[in-house]
This record gives sequence, C-alpha cells and structure tokens, in this order.
Amino acid sequence: MSAARFPILVGPTAGGKSALAVALAQELGRRGVPAEIVTADAYQIYTGMDIGTAKPSAAERAGVPHHLLDLVSPHDPGPAFTVHDWLARATPLIDELRARGAVPIVVGGTHLYAKALLDGLFEGPEPDAALRAELSSKPLEQLRTELERVDPAAAARIHFNDQRRTVRALEVFRLTGTPISALQSQWDRGARADAMLVGLEWEKDAINARINQRVKLMMQQGLLEELRRLLALGPLSTQAREALGYKQLLSHLEGRATLEDAVEEIKVQTRRFAKNQRTWLKRLRLTPGSVWLAGDREAAELAREVADRLLVGNAGQAK
Repeated sequence: MSAARFPILVGPTAGGKSALAVALAQELGRRGVPAEIVTADAYQIYTGMDIGTAKPSAAERAGVPHHLLDLVSPHDPGPAFTVHDWLARATPLIDELRARGAVPIVVGGTHLYAKALLDGLFEGPEPDAALRAELSSKPLEQLRTELERVDPAAAARIHFNDQRRTVRALEVFRLTGTPISALQSQWDRGARADAMLVGLEWEKDAINARINQRVKLMMQQGLLEELRRLLALGPLSTQAREALGYKQLLSHLEGRATLEDAVEEIKVQTRRFAKNQRTWLKRLRLTPGSVWLAGDREAAELAREVADRLLVGNAGQAK
C-alpha cells in the first residue's frame, strides 16, 4: 500500500491539529507507511520559544520525526523569517520524504504557509525602500485606516498589530494600483497536486473556550518563566516579540500591565487571531478536493479517516 497524496492539516489555533498530526503518523505507521511531520508555523521556528508557541513536546518528537522546528534564534536581529524562507526549506524536504516513501504531514497555524505550498507564492513588486520608510514612519492606526479603505480584504486577513504586513500591503497597492488581496487571488491553483488539504472545523464558542483553557495551561506550565529565561540571554528580535503570549507578557515585565491584565490580553488577542484564521480557512475551503472534518472528535478517530483517504486502495478512498 502506498500514499497517493500527502496531507496539509489546517484549522484554528487550539483546535487539535498537532494532536491529529501525531495520531495520523502513528496510524500510517501501523499500516506500514512511514510518516514524518513538517511544521508550518511562523513562531515554532524559534529556539526556546516552546510553551507559548505550543511546540510539540519532547515525547511527541521522540515518537514521530518533526522537521522545521527551532530554526532561528529569537535573539537574531537579522531579517525576519518569511514565507519564502519557509518554502525554500519545506519544498525540498517534502520532495525528499516523498522520494524515500515517507508521507510528509504538513501541520501548523500559519495558514499563509499552507496557501503558498498549495498554490505557489505570490511574487509582488520589489520593495521600494523610500516608500517603505515613509509608510513605516506613520502611526499604525493611520496605516490600518488606509488599508481598510483601499484593501478591506487584506485588512481583514492581516492582524491589526502586524505593522510589517500592513506596510507591505500598502506598498504593493501604491506601486501597482491593485490591492494585494486581488493579486494574491491570482496564485495558480494546483501548484501542489500531490497534496490533500484537511481542515478541522470548530464552532466559535467551542474554540474560544479551548483558547482560554490553553492560555491557562501555558501559564501553569511556566510561560512567564520561559520568557524570563529568554530575556536573560538578550533582547528578543522584532519578529519574536510579536509572538502571542510573549508580547503580552513583555508588557507586564516592562511595567506596562499587571500580570492579570497581560494574561487576559493573551486570551483576547488569541481569540482575535482565531478569527483571522477563520478568514484564511474560508479561502482554503475553496481548494478542490479538500476534506473538512469536525474537530471535536478524538484524534485517533480523525486519523483513521484521514489515513483512509490518503492510502490507495483503502475502503475510505471513495469517501
């Protein structure tokens, strides 16, 4: 038996994607098909940022090989790690795994990575240093107002605190006269025909409750202490500071918020992030041949269904 395609698992934060990835790798292994996990997460790339990014545990990694974790120091002041950087690593890795008969299981909360892998990457105009400097000098609130006016679709997708992507969206609009959301919609469908998109669906109230519980657990696991250890090694890079959880606790450590308020803000901002993810998931739902499953089921049960769909000749192939 061989795998006809490899899965790309998407879904809201705290929605059980990582648990499904591990369960799926184990299920495929029981069927004689080796599988390895390829992480698609913009913050799990950072070494030492484990609790706040919900990075797979040492036990999970010991049982199933994981790739594209811990790639960058959060203290590195160099250029930000981009979707281009991720694709440059993920694409040859996936091809290598496929070549030796293993199933790559792509999973992570950065849905831009999944979109780029599925459909190819939108290549916008070259950066304009002068224009970028002009935009970056303006208050973020002013930039967001302009973006909502010229490209409401991009404004809905880009987190309201994400200055870098807000500036880029405005830069593209001013240079081309076309919203970046419209240009991105021209990505060629089917760039990765050997992939099967699998989405986990959750009701809003259910996922918000899981988010609140996850934040509580992260604090119990020592997220604040983890951040203190990271800061003892030096200041965090601009991009690393933006990670959910770390950003809000930095406000506390820098005297701008009480711990209680910072923790509550983590919950609020994570719920907003989940809302932003829902916008991405609506777009990804249009992917031909994609499979969408209710997330509130046991990971092992979901894994069996996904494995059925992946493996040639399995009874579930016709589902």
